[in-house]
Amino acid sequence: MSDCLFCRIVAGDLPSDEVASTERTYAFRDIKPALPVHVLVVPREHIVSADTVAPEHAEILAEMMSTAQQVARAEGLSERGYRLVLNVGDDAQNSVAHLHMHLVGGRPMEWPPG
Repeated sequence: MSDCLFCRIVAGDLPSDEVASTERTYAFRDIKPALPVHVLVVPREHIVSADTVAPEHAEILAEMMSTAQQVARAEGLSERGYRLVLNVGDDAQNSVAHLHMHLVGGRPMEWPPG
């Protein structure tokens, strides 16, 4: 989708700080990191949100998880811990209508978040 920010990043039309790339996924650093490590893992295929995921997206979701695990290991978070977050809709402050997973870590976190 030419008007989707993340589709344009995946296509290389907009710059990003690439962390990992696979056949179905692309991971890049968030431009406004909430924690020392804040990476977005997105599918290369445009999927609006977790609310629109369907059974045919199973392989994409599995690859998103695998990419997140790979990034966590590369960033030194596997032993310390990290959080994976999928936001859906305005109340969750989801600002880009393209499925994306936030991988955050690098310091201890509280729950519920402040």
